[in-house]
Amino acid sequence: MLNHVVLMGRLVADPELRTTTTGKSVASFRIAVDRGYSKNAGERTADFISVVAWEQTANFVCRYFAKGSMIAVQGSIQTRQYEDKSGAKRTAVEVVAREVSFCGSRAETGTTGGASYAPAGQGSVPPAYQSANPGDFEEITDDEDLPF
Repeated sequence: MLNHVVLMGRLVADPELRTTTTGKSVASFRIAVDRGYSKNAGERTADFISVVAWEQTANFVCRYFAKGSMIAVQGSIQTRQYEDKSGAKRTAVEVVAREVSFCGSRAETGTTGGASYAPAGQGSVPPAYQSANPGDFEEITDDEDLPF
């Protein structure tokens, strides 16, 4: 079985951070993911997708992202049943974020690096590579010795 989602879009509102009764942080937010142009009207359409992040990922999202920020989310789809205020049974479909990343410009995100956050042991980028500058690399100009 496979349940893996990768999305990139903009936050439609500031993320909301709450704490469970057991003390775990949980953030909920919605992102608008562009679908492209519709054939009929030539207008852009978007899907509005609910996302939930837990613990350190939730704190990261609430600290560095705000309404309008471009965000990349990796996670899985989850459905859950609940009862609304009028007693009707409802189903919620949401993405549970395992990893979130910046994907806008520095001016958009208000940060100084291209960092992402994933809990330890889940494919996170080592800190040494998160803050690399173009000046840290040397251009190879001799194509003769390359193996490809």
